[in-house]
This record gives sequence, structure tokens and C-alpha cells, in this order.
Amino acid sequence: MKTTFLTILLLGFITFSSAQKITCSPKDKTAVENKLIEIDGMFQGNFGETMVNVGKSFMKTPYVAKTLEIGDTETLVVNLQGLDCTTFVENVLAFSLLLRQQEKSFEAYLKNLEIIRYKDGALDGYASRLHYFSEWIANNAKKGLLKDITGEIGGAEITKDINFMSTHRDLYPFLADDTNFSKIKASENYLNSQAICVLAQDKIAENEHLIQSGDIIALATSIKGLDVTHTGIATREKDGRIHLLHASTGSMEVEVSKKPLADYLKGIKSNTGIMVARPL
Repeated sequence: MKTTFLTILLLGFITFSSAQKITCSPKDKTAVENKLIEIDGMFQGNFGETMVNVGKSFMKTPYVAKTLEIGDTETLVVNLQGLDCTTFVENVLAFSLLLRQQEKSFEAYLKNLEIIRYKDGALDGYASRLHYFSEWIANNAKKGLLKDITGEIGGAEITKDINFMSTHRDLYPFLADDTNFSKIKASENYLNSQAICVLAQDKIAENEHLIQSGDIIALATSIKGLDVTHTGIATREKDGRIHLLHASTGSMEVEVSKKPLADYLKGIKSNTGIMVARPL
């Protein structure tokens, strides 16, 4: 992806000319370049371990919500100074892929991030972003980046009406636009035509040995209209148990859960289980 500087916007943000616009502060561009130096050499053949090592390089990064909701049109937002649970996973996967690809350029990072974040790998407006994480998993599986292994480790198919965004339109400024709203409704209709597989909370401990470090964990929920409320990366720690490496809303920073995943989830009232996706 070849990009050129187009103009410098207010607040120090930069827009690049390309197939789409990219929002990135000079500080974040430097952060990407520094991260590429920091993680150099982390890939030793095991992609799962690479995911964990790259993920742990973000430890203590502040949790910041809604970092992608910028401006009046959808842009590829680069922000390493604050991460939410999804942008944390996206960035870890993007950087891990760069290591395997033996790529070290900012442009290659942008290409990976766009491929991961958007339907079929192409930014085409707000509705092209993979907003619901079950769709994020399914679409990135379609791209060959990962595999949903939930069913293989004891999960069962469930059906649930996914419509939180359209039924809470006022929470999403971009949905004030009728075109965006209709496209999101179409995405929800598609999701509702598909069953999703969930490993029930009370089945996690007995199947924990089948989860590997580097697997992407999505927390399924009983909240009406939602599929997933949180996500992170599995890491097998010194106690031999799987813990969650994530951008935490508890500590408000990237951390490894103090409790093993199975025990950590028991403290979340709305949690019903997990989806597990293995990067390929």
C-alpha cells in the first residue's frame, strides 16, 4: 500500500491519500515504528507464542474506549497510545503477522490493520468495519487469518437476536446517517441467519487444556442484542493455567488477568461462555 502525505490537520493528525483515508497522529506513527523495532526477533516459528509476546509488549498501555469514533467519515485509525479490547487484539494480530511476513514498514502495518478490521479486508465506510465480534471472527476466518475452534473444544451452537447497535442508535453517532443505519441493520440480519458457537462458562475449566497460548478469546454475553462484550488473548502462565491477556476495563490498562480465565469469568455476571479463534 503506497501512501503519501496529503495534509496536516488540526491537533496534529495526518491524513494519507490512498484507497481510503488514514487518521494517525505523528506520535502514533512514531509509536508504530518504535514497536516494529521493539518486537524485532520475537517470531521464532510458533505463531501463538508470538501473539502472546507481542501482546505483552503492550502491557500497561491505557485502556481507552471509542478510539475509532473520529470525525464524520470512517477512516483507518491508528492509535497505540490508548487501546480498547478489540483494537488491542487487532494490533497484536497485525504486528504478529508483520513478523511472520518479515515486513518492517509502516505501510505494511497499515495494510494488515485494514485487512483485519474491515469486511473482506477493505475499508468502505462505517458499516464495513467489523463491529460485532462474532462477525469479526467469521470474516477473518474467511480471509484465512484464523479458525473458529469453539466447536472443536466443547462448544455448542446457539442462536440469539443480534441487534444492539440498531436498537441503541443514539449511542452510535455514525448511525445518525440513514445509509449507515440500513447497512448495519443488514449486517445484523446476516448475523441472525447464522448460529454462533459458544463454549459455556461451566465447560471452560474441563476444556482449558485444548486452548493454546495466542488463541483469541471472545466473551459471550447474556446482554440483550449483543454477542460479545469483551475480547483478549489466551496465555498459559507459570501456574499452568490459561489466563486472559487483554485491555482491561478493571485496571484500565493492558494486563494479564490475575485469576485463570475460567475463574475470572465467574466474576462477570452477564458472561455465558467464550468463543475461541486460533490465528493461522
